[in-house]
Amino acid sequence: MNRTTYLHTSPYRGAADFSPLEMRRARESTIDPVSLADLLRNGFVYPPHTIYRDVKNVQTGFTLQQGIEDEFRFHFAYQSTRATARPASDAVSDEVLLRTFHQLLTQAVQRCTANIRSPWLLQSGGKDSTSLAIAIADTRPDTTCITYLGGKEENEVDSARFVARRLGLRHEAWSCDPARAYDRYLAMASRMPLLTADFATLSYVDVATEIGLHGGDGIVDALGADPFFGVPLHLRDHLLYWLARSTRVPGAWLRHPLIRRSFKLCFALGTLQMHGFERYFPGSRFSDSEVNELLGANVSGDSRKRMEAFRDDMQAAGSAEGVRRIVLVVMEAAGFAKGMYTAPAAGLSVAYPYCDQPLCDWIFHSVPDDRLIGRGGVNKVLVRRYIAQRFNALPYVRSKGSFRFDVLGLARQRFEQVHAFARQGQALLPGATKWLEDHRHCLDNKFFASKFYLLAVTLPWLLSHLDNPVDAAADAPPSDVDRLGELVSV
Repeated sequence: MNRTTYLHTSPYRGAADFSPLEMRRARESTIDPVSLADLLRNGFVYPPHTIYRDVKNVQTGFTLQQGIEDEFRFHFAYQSTRATARPASDAVSDEVLLRTFHQLLTQAVQRCTANIRSPWLLQSGGKDSTSLAIAIADTRPDTTCITYLGGKEENEVDSARFVARRLGLRHEAWSCDPARAYDRYLAMASRMPLLTADFATLSYVDVATEIGLHGGDGIVDALGADPFFGVPLHLRDHLLYWLARSTRVPGAWLRHPLIRRSFKLCFALGTLQMHGFERYFPGSRFSDSEVNELLGANVSGDSRKRMEAFRDDMQAAGSAEGVRRIVLVVMEAAGFAKGMYTAPAAGLSVAYPYCDQPLCDWIFHSVPDDRLIGRGGVNKVLVRRYIAQRFNALPYVRSKGSFRFDVLGLARQRFEQVHAFARQGQALLPGATKWLEDHRHCLDNKFFASKFYLLAVTLPWLLSHLDNPVDAAADAPPSDVDRLGELVSV
């Protein structure tokens, strides 16, 4: 009998449906320790897997082999090497392209917000959210724009407010309070259907809760355009990919006083321990050896093996930029998950206009290459020109960073609480308490505080979804991965 539950959550195929999880809770299910390793190593679970061993997520690019349980094949149909029919640069005018882009984007907004009474746009100050604000002004002028500032280095609020007011949209700006956001996450965790540890998850929780308190019933998110427009690689990307050598670095080196004070040096040594494909994922995460120590089992190798699902597409990509598109699709597991898991738990809908299928097809097939990525690696040329019709050059074109989270503040304000969660969840992550105690003096460095964040997000979700987790796995052999997974049950 097939006991696996299959979810379909690709945002390019409509709204996610988590109702099968309600039926699944009527029978025993288990936490997948390899998925826990995914979360700690990369901040999300590799698709098509989920935190539960018997729940699979058929996300973008995945198909389930007919008649074969849990046999998935990955193939991203929108690879850059397959776009052979794109028009030449001089075959279509900017006027026609911009008019069509606006028409398709406004139609996408209309479709995905049709059931939202009071929408709120996440206005990060980037090109995607600014272009979306232009389309929203013509279709849903009742939308409120929200800019969320997670750190001192972010300065998009003035630009975002100017854009919103120029378009006639209401604008709000909120600053990150890590303690408030974490308290809201703890209140919401038990209602979140699955687990992700994306570095903006707590930001999303904070924003979603605030939107609900202000009478909003839906979030409009500008995610989704990158795999179709493409994201050019710059020198820093190539250097980091080259530096990722899967080399083990003793943890004591990183804790040395001359090293632990430098984020850049720690980041370089952390990168040295990664696989190049995984270095494209953002943030500082636990190394393979740290993950094995946290779980008390040799699990990290099994997590790495999950990259094999994407190997054929990576080899056929034809360029580093093509591989980057695959990375972007894989990262959907984190990028979209934070909204898909958080919004329903807050009683909100979430809409992704840039995932509208007619819009995506047109971008991929009908926009010339030089309007996607221009000379010198300028990305989203068409979007820049679309925005330029309404605004002159703004800071978001050069840099952005809102909706991040203050990981340093979280570590400073919530260490004891997370340490208590680690003790309570010792059966799940037997090495978490020791890691926290060994690194308490390092948490004023964002490299270590980011790892603290992963534990802060993961532990309370697990504890809120498990019955008696300490008793459930108290006798689990530390090296037996399968037995560990069987014992940690819902």
